[in-house]
Amino acid sequence: VCGTDTLGVGINVPIRTVLFSGLTKYDGRRQRQLQVREFAQIAGRAGRAGYDTVGHVVVLAPEHDIENAKAIAKAGDDPKKLRKVQRKKAPEGHVSWNEAVFDKLVNGTPEPLVPRMQVTHAMVLDVAQRPGDAIAALDRLIEESVVRPEDVERLQTRVRDIVEALVAGGVVERLDPPDAEGRTLVLTIDLQRDFALNQPLSPFAIATLELLDVESPEYHLDVVSVVEATLEDPRPIISAQVFRARGEAVAQMKADGIEYDERMELLDEVEHPKPLRDLLEAAYETYTQGHPWVRDHELRPKSVVREMAERAMTFSELVSDYGLARSEGMVLRYLSDAYKALERTVPASARTEELTDLTAWLGELVRQTDSSLLDEWEKLVNPADPASLDRAQAVADGEETIRPVTTNERAFRVLVRNAMFRRVELAALGRWDALGEMDGEDGWDAEAWREAMAAYREEYDHLGTGPSARGPAFIDLQVQGRTWHVRQTFEDPEGHRDWGISATVDLDASDAAGEAVLTVTSVGPA
Repeated sequence: VCGTDTLGVGINVPIRTVLFSGLTKYDGRRQRQLQVREFAQIAGRAGRAGYDTVGHVVVLAPEHDIENAKAIAKAGDDPKKLRKVQRKKAPEGHVSWNEAVFDKLVNGTPEPLVPRMQVTHAMVLDVAQRPGDAIAALDRLIEESVVRPEDVERLQTRVRDIVEALVAGGVVERLDPPDAEGRTLVLTIDLQRDFALNQPLSPFAIATLELLDVESPEYHLDVVSVVEATLEDPRPIISAQVFRARGEAVAQMKADGIEYDERMELLDEVEHPKPLRDLLEAAYETYTQGHPWVRDHELRPKSVVREMAERAMTFSELVSDYGLARSEGMVLRYLSDAYKALERTVPASARTEELTDLTAWLGELVRQTDSSLLDEWEKLVNPADPASLDRAQAVADGEETIRPVTTNERAFRVLVRNAMFRRVELAALGRWDALGEMDGEDGWDAEAWREAMAAYREEYDHLGTGPSARGPAFIDLQVQGRTWHVRQTFEDPEGHRDWGISATVDLDASDAAGEAVLTVTSVGPA
């Protein structure tokens, strides 16, 4: 039996043996050595309770230690040769381990479990919906939980801070006197049934949504940026974005004749994309004046989901574009968290058709990549929904559970629109090879795309890819059974709207592939 351990550092090989490829792990912030408790948890899989009495645990030494051991063995017992052995050191920045670390993990006492109970906005909302005094109920929950005495007062104060924030944000109202069921708090009536605040900064996000211009063509993207700023950073993506931004900055600075030393200083200021940064930071400062405890949570503006939406990217395109193959799991987890936050945090009053479409698209993207991330969550959110129960049970039984991608028509329409607009973006950038890879089998190889767009350039000197070019006015979709016909019109500078891309969509092939399968039929005037 082979597979990767849940902690990401061990792999199971024949049944009674656990093989550690290393004694370090990435904990989301940094690479560090395993704790005794973590080592014991993984090593404990060497054998099955009730079946095996003996298990084996093998740990591979670091590569530089292995090379040193080989060199020493080759030198033998000759003192002169041993003195000449050039021992390799661990790579710079590498968190290493040795036999002493191994012995400590084998014989050490597991670290004590420390209670880490947290009171969240979602917890307060859940209790507020039950009969009785919500604050008193939470106080009892804290007192009866396994927490240290010094934490009781801190957590109970946290409850009151959250209640004040929810009241100030208009999310809940106080009842004085209590209602017939003893409730002292009640949710405001304009929130959807499954509304929840899943992040510490969710109340701030709701307050900030009121600052956005709902009439703006980028409103739905701005909502995404507000929500993304409340989520933890997916570090592999952020690092890749910073690396790319610095590479582009260096190229521009060289073209501008900036000297090396000055370039290095300027590079320190280059960051990953942060849409709405000024608005978000100003709103954060204002919000924290009335809710000072919010400063315990850092605002993190970023653009991951937004960039995917703007560039009409699929999950595989995002991974390929930024070289994230080794971090796919973390990327997918972030996209799942973003979808859940959009689905359950944004009030119904703040939703538009474009935002609803984007949310549906993101959920389907996550589901088609790994349905288990959403099926179990939906079971918890909608316990009475037979469909969610069936999918969650199928996951538990190890059965295939990915539903056809065309089942959610709203989300599939967005997938089709994105697939068409992706071709517009690539055409605007002149990336003929990428277009050829997408459509070469249908007769539209790189050269065919180059020739078609050369004819367009003879008439127009620009191809729009901004918010308006992505809008519904430039896409026409005709549904005809299991084959759809779609026309993506180009936004030309003269406003003629005569050029575009025509394609057919095969729904059966799309279900089999888990994504929109298009066949380009023409690129040119209608």
